[in-house]
Amino acid sequence: MSTIQQNLQDVRSRIAAAAQRCARAPEEVVLLAVSKTKPVAAIAEAIAAGQHAFGENYVQEGVDKIQHFAQLPEGAGLEWHFIGPLQSNKSKLVAENFAWCHTLERQRIAQRLNDQRPAGMPPLNVLIQINISDEQSKSGIVLGELPALAEAVAALPNLRLRGLMAIPAPEADYQRQLAVFGQMHKAFLALKQRYQQVDTLSMGMTDDMAAAIAAGSTMVRIGTAIFGARDYSQA
Repeated sequence: MSTIQQNLQDVRSRIAAAAQRCARAPEEVVLLAVSKTKPVAAIAEAIAAGQHAFGENYVQEGVDKIQHFAQLPEGAGLEWHFIGPLQSNKSKLVAENFAWCHTLERQRIAQRLNDQRPAGMPPLNVLIQINISDEQSKSGIVLGELPALAEAVAALPNLRLRGLMAIPAPEADYQRQLAVFGQMHKAFLALKQRYQQVDTLSMGMTDDMAAAIAAGSTMVRIGTAIFGARDYSQA
């Protein structure tokens, strides 16, 4: 068994245990493998171990990987999520190549993604990013801006509003993690009441996935625990 295969098995076990502790079914939580800066060989190992959903932070790197696997038999059925900050000049590449965008925070970008989504492709699944810890250095909108942006996104025919995403400030204390994630879950439930297609709450990473799952996350974004530490000098 390869290291990545073993790591995936361990992460899935951690997700299942966290879900069962709060009386949730493990199947309610999607594992998104964050493969940014990792070579295609590492992704191929993860695919061989049954992983099909991958998250990329850098547009061109992600597009290169998508195009690489599109030419291979094992590329069939893969789902690619863009999870990094999105600039206007890169929106076309995201619209043309990815199935999901987790980091929507501006109506102007939403309009660009809508207009640039190729005919014949299904609508781009989008999550609105919330800056739940109110960090000046972080992307995302404050909760008060959510109703207006959600309404604008939901009206665009080539986008499909699926829910919310957050990257809270690092916090070692479980109860504090839970409190922040609880705010996100409350906002998610309110959004879900208004838009019936909303079904995804993307929150939780390697160090806080247990609290995220306890608070209602439906998708955890795990990189280090699967692929090991990243070498950003190669990014």
